Amino acid sequence: QVEESAVSLWNWTVTKHTGAVISDEQRAKLRFVACRLIYLCEGSDPPEGTIRRQILMSMKTGKGWIDIGKAGLADGFLENATNSIEKLYAKLRKGSEGEADIQEHRADVEKSLFKVLSYQAESVFAQGDFQKAVMCVQRCKDMLMKLPKETCYLSILCYNFGVETYERKSYEQSSFWLSQSYDIGKMDMKYSIGKEMRAKVLRLLATTYFEWDCSQYLDKALKAISLANQEKLHPAGFFLKVKILLQSGASDEDINSALAEFTQLEMSLDFCLNTAKLLLEHGRESVGFDFLKSVPERFESSPDLGKITLLHIEFLLQNRRELLAKQKIEEVIIGHYTGKQLLPEALNQLHIILWDRAAKHYEEKNYSEALHWYNYSVSFYTPGQIDQNLAKLQRNMASCYLHLKQVDKAKEAVKQAERCDPNSIFTKFSVYKIAVMENDTDKAVEAVIEIGKLAEEPSEHEDKLRVDKNTGSNLLSLAAQIALENDQQIVAIKALEYLSEHLQDCQQLFAALKCLVRLMLSKVMAENAEKRDEDINSILTYLNLAHKKLGETFTEENFTGDMRILEAHWFRKVAWNLAVQFKDSPEKMRDFFVLSFKLSQFCPSDKAVLVAQKTCLLMAAAVDLEMGRQQVTPSEQTELFSEALQHLQTCKEVWKVLKLTGDFTKDPTDTLLLLYEFEARSKLNDPTLHNLMESVWEQPQIEIKTLEIIASLAMEPPARYPVLCKKALKSALNLHRKQAVIDAVKFSKCLHSLINISLPTGLTDLETCVLQEVWDYFEDALSVVSSTDAYPEMEVLWLMTRAWNTGIFQYTVGKYKEAEQWCALGMRFLNHLGSLKKSYE
Repeated sequence: QVEESAVSLWNWTVTKHTGAVISDEQRAKLRFVACRLIYLCEGSDPPEGTIRRQILMSMKTGKGWIDIGKAGLADGFLENATNSIEKLYAKLRKGSEGEADIQEHRADVEKSLFKVLSYQAESVFAQGDFQKAVMCVQRCKDMLMKLPKETCYLSILCYNFGVETYERKSYEQSSFWLSQSYDIGKMDMKYSIGKEMRAKVLRLLATTYFEWDCSQYLDKALKAISLANQEKLHPAGFFLKVKILLQSGASDEDINSALAEFTQLEMSLDFCLNTAKLLLEHGRESVGFDFLKSVPERFESSPDLGKITLLHIEFLLQNRRELLAKQKIEEVIIGHYTGKQLLPEALNQLHIILWDRAAKHYEEKNYSEALHWYNYSVSFYTPGQIDQNLAKLQRNMASCYLHLKQVDKAKEAVKQAERCDPNSIFTKFSVYKIAVMENDTDKAVEAVIEIGKLAEEPSEHEDKLRVDKNTGSNLLSLAAQIALENDQQIVAIKALEYLSEHLQDCQQLFAALKCLVRLMLSKVMAENAEKRDEDINSILTYLNLAHKKLGETFTEENFTGDMRILEAHWFRKVAWNLAVQFKDSPEKMRDFFVLSFKLSQFCPSDKAVLVAQKTCLLMAAAVDLEMGRQQVTPSEQTELFSEALQHLQTCKEVWKVLKLTGDFTKDPTDTLLLLYEFEARSKLNDPTLHNLMESVWEQPQIEIKTLEIIASLAMEPPARYPVLCKKALKSALNLHRKQAVIDAVKFSKCLHSLINISLPTGLTDLETCVLQEVWDYFEDALSVVSSTDAYPEMEVLWLMTRAWNTGIFQYTVGKYKEAEQWCALGMRFLNHLGSLKKSYE
């Protein structure tokens, strides 16, 4: 049952593989299983049929593993096949009746053994065991006398080994296998591989010797190729022989003899040209050019004869025979107009040769000679012809004319280029170069704008010789350079502006922006105030673009972190300097400070950068507040005060970090932050203002001046916070009192403000508690006035007058007692008046 299952599986595999249902690897695996099963059920004395089946299955399983590149798995099966062959032979001999039977059985098993040995040779060869492969092949070779029909098979097997080792550059092994292939192939001419195959083997053998070591194996290579050519003439054999002779340094006579051998051989024109090229490349000019001259006779009717002329021209140029080359070209031009035109492909190739030669002269700054070669190319175009290559040709000629200072001819060439290809970015660039040379700023700017537009959307019909996507950027960069070299700043600025929009390379982009900033700054410095605004706005635009691009460079592999930091420092410092420089324009100053802060965010947060950030934000907030105090609309005020608050919030965060870096006890930043925030919130009528002030009242170190400014700001329109104003003034007055020596002048001003806010002028119906509070302020004033002569006399007069007038107001409403008290209070100040006492007494 097992045997039947194994045979069924084997047969199923054969049918399914034939129908392409299973892959080669699946077939190998199924054969493996079937074969193993057959061997498992063979018994102690299997019949002849079972042994023959084992041999067949083992051989085919082994070969299957070899064919899918798993030679190591084949060895066991091929060994089993060998053992089974021995068993079969023993069994057949046992049943033989005479010598004739034995010979017949031996011939039978030797066929199978030959196959197994050849498969073993394949397996060990694939596993890299050269010696074992040689042994297996030698055994096969020894059997060929009895199996002559296998001659062709074994010869091809050795050839295949030779090809594989040649491809691996194992030349020694390759030469062995190819020699074996040739020797085996001619052992029995009846069953040989044929002349063509033997010639093929010998050509590869000659190539192997040639590539292995031409100097050492030259004779062997020549012998092999000569044998190959004797077996069967072939262009490849002819070419290889010439190649070997050239490498060996053979005389021109020997090479001519080799060439003569093949005169009757059918060869293609391309093959003949390649042979001529080979001869000329090896410096055999006489032989090469003679051979080249003989080629047209063989291909008189070929339309490709122009290829011969092209090759002739190429090698004349390579050998610096320019004059002869020119003669040839002029012959071709005459032929072009007398019915002997080159095929389009050959003509294109000729244009390439002419342009290359012109370009070489251009690089050597020999512009007249370059024009000579370009003119040859122009000769093949008919008048009025429109062709993009002609446009490029005219542009190249225009460049030569410009170098020769022949502007009129250059303009004519560009005009022709515009006619052929008006929407080409390269044509626009040629127009630009002429405009710069003629100092025509308007036309140059116009051309730059055109180049910029074309760089954004490259023309669909742009010439096929168009370079990569960076063409627009490269041309704009060159345009800027040309403008700067010709002292045309306005044109350079326009070119750099477009360039900064298109550059992909970060380093180039920042270099362009730096150049723009410098150019525009020098322009601004030379302008009057009226013209400056637009250019200052341009500088802001450049710096904003720098900020944007610095943010995008985090994804750039070629732009390192250190590069980003260096660029950020440069641009932030420029923004800072401009902010300081344009202090007469608050809005611009604010914008530059804000930009400087934004740019500094790409720098490491060291102390210097943090100080700069804090200053930028404080200055920006101060400018916003100052602009908000001006006569602007309520909505503008709200916007300005809100922006100031945003700057202050960011500044607080920066300041918090900065304070960790050192001692800032004498730094006024905390005070400025408080005052700016108070002003912004009070003028925005911010409901959180009282919460802010609660923390202020609790501060032990708050200064008198700070409190007085807060009091002033609390009543500065549009803010109106009388309660906060009074509280600030009271706190300030308390601090004045606590001074070791009271500053009478400052005290008087503070008290004046407090009485003013507490006792509005003209009001008669005041609550008793308010009057009492104000009375206490007057008493305070009296005590200070009595203790010092430094109290300003005008302030004493003001206090006396306010107290007296308050008494009069009380009198008018019938409050005589209060009236008498306040008037008496006023009279108490009278005694402290100096020169004014008599006037009021």
